[in-house]
Amino acid sequence: MKINKELQNKAIAAELASRFKQYRIDFPMTRTELAEKSMVSVGTIARFENGSDIGLINLIKLLKALELEEKLDLLIPDPQERPSYYVENNTPKKRARKRKQNDDDWKWGDEK
Repeated sequence: MKINKELQNKAIAAELASRFKQYRIDFPMTRTELAEKSMVSVGTIARFENGSDIGLINLIKLLKALELEEKLDLLIPDPQERPSYYVENNTPKKRARKRKQNDDDWKWGDEK
């Protein structure tokens, strides 16, 4: 299944869990072996493979154990590697701000 914006969060979690389980099996590694290598309990691995939430640190440990940590870079790409970063006078933003709308005083001309 392709992950896209139309999928619900639980469907995405289930798909990720299914992919992870297949990677583990193809590695080949049992849950017990993965637990020993990643320092994550077998129960946590089983919960994750069934689509439950296990926390970010545990996910990172599991991905490292299966040698998939480089794929994390695809999850949230480095903003300094975007083409717009290399444009002159491009300073990184410190925070997001909403734009002010100043069209309150603008009228079509037929209003009273």
